[in-house]
Amino acid sequence: MIPDLQASFVCEDVRVEASGSHTIVGIINGIGAPSLPVRLLKFCVWTRWCSGSGRFTQLTKIVYPDEDKTLVHATTEFTLGDQDSHVTNVNIFAGLEFGDEGIYHVEVYLDDELKLRYPLRVFVPPLA
Repeated sequence: MIPDLQASFVCEDVRVEASGSHTIVGIINGIGAPSLPVRLLKFCVWTRWCSGSGRFTQLTKIVYPDEDKTLVHATTEFTLGDQDSHVTNVNIFAGLEFGDEGIYHVEVYLDDELKLRYPLRVFVPPLA
C-alpha cells in the first residue's frame, strides 16, 4: 500500500529527543541574504509518511530556479509495517550554497514519482 506524504518542510535543524520526538528549529520560508552566494551551515528537509505498508525510497531534491539542474539531492530508504504506521525522514545538507536569486524548488519523490513540490525563494533584500 502506497503511503501518504503527511508533511514536508525545510528548517535549520531537527533535534531528536530522548523520547524519540522531534524538536524543529527555524522553519525556513525563504532565504534572505545581504549578498550572494550564501552558504548555510545546516539545511534540513523534514518529511513524514503515513498510512502505507512496504519498502519505499524517498528522493529529495533542491532544484535551481532554471529548473534544469539539481543543486543537491538525497535518497532515503524506509519501511512501513502496516497502514497504521508512520515514518519521519530528515535529510540534512551541510554547507549548502545558494549562488543565485530566484525561486528554487524542493521536490519529494516516492519510488521515482513526484509527490510534492514547493517553492523556496532566495533573495537579497532591498536596502532600507
